[in-house]
Amino acid sequence: MLDKKNTEVKLIALIGNGVNLDGDFTAQGSARIDGCVDGNVTVGGTLIVGATGAINGNVTAESAVIGGGILGNVEVTGRIELTNTAKVLGDITTSVIVIDESAIFQGKCNMHQSVPDRQAKNKSAKAMKESKKSAKAALAEALKELQEAENKELQERSAAQADNGKNNADTAKTGAVQGN
Repeated sequence: MLDKKNTEVKLIALIGNGVNLDGDFTAQGSARIDGCVDGNVTVGGTLIVGATGAINGNVTAESAVIGGGILGNVEVTGRIELTNTAKVLGDITTSVIVIDESAIFQGKCNMHQSVPDRQAKNKSAKAMKESKKSAKAALAEALKELQEAENKELQERSAAQADNGKNNADTAKTGAVQGN
């Protein structure tokens, strides 16, 4: 891939200025076009279209530096750069695009970037809120049940103590009656 750190490209094909190719052009590695190609261009490496280069057809490459004209769609898996002399009339599909100030580009650009779906994001946020509400409700319910169990236990203890007190009082009365 061509970037600012690595600008060296090993060309395996060159279509020079003044050369006209009528038909599709395919290269396994990198290629430079300074002439004219009337057909589709497929390059397995970097495609360089010089300022005098022209392509009338669709282009497919790993990366590209465009300085000439392309009349057709361009699909680059990596990075594409349109220099200040570039003129692209067609759609571009790429991961990274750089367009110089004076370059001409007329078409749509698809950058293979996954854009978060707002509806999915909203659904996810809503599900998270619902989950939090459910967790809070479950916690509140568990605390309520625990409190009810503690209250019931307290009531049972109070009733047991009251029964013990009543039994003690009855025993005392019985003992007092028997003692008389």
